Amino acid sequence: MFIAAVHVFIKPDRVEDFKQMIRANHEGSIAEPGCLRFDVAQSKDDPTEFMLWEVYVDEAANKFHKTQPHYLAFREQFPELQSKDRHSDLYTGVYIDSEKLPG
Repeated sequence: MFIAAVHVFIKPDRVEDFKQMIRANHEGSIAEPGCLRFDVAQSKDDPTEFMLWEVYVDEAANKFHKTQPHYLAFREQFPELQSKDRHSDLYTGVYIDSEKLPG
């Protein structure tokens, strides 16, 4: 299992634009065969900070995700919205809801 917690920081006047853009990426991602979760959360303390919680069956599924049109469109448009560089924390799943796993 491959998990990424991606922290993004958006310009205050572009938050609504980001929400629309990330929704398209979210919807495309959860339709991918190897994507188990693609959650988007907004900070309660700082509405310009978001966290993407992405869970894939393996690293190959994450690499596949990065070839998809919804991701490529997001990746192209995202830089104009960010206020500072994003960063990712990578994890391996330990206790995961087994009903969500394929097979």
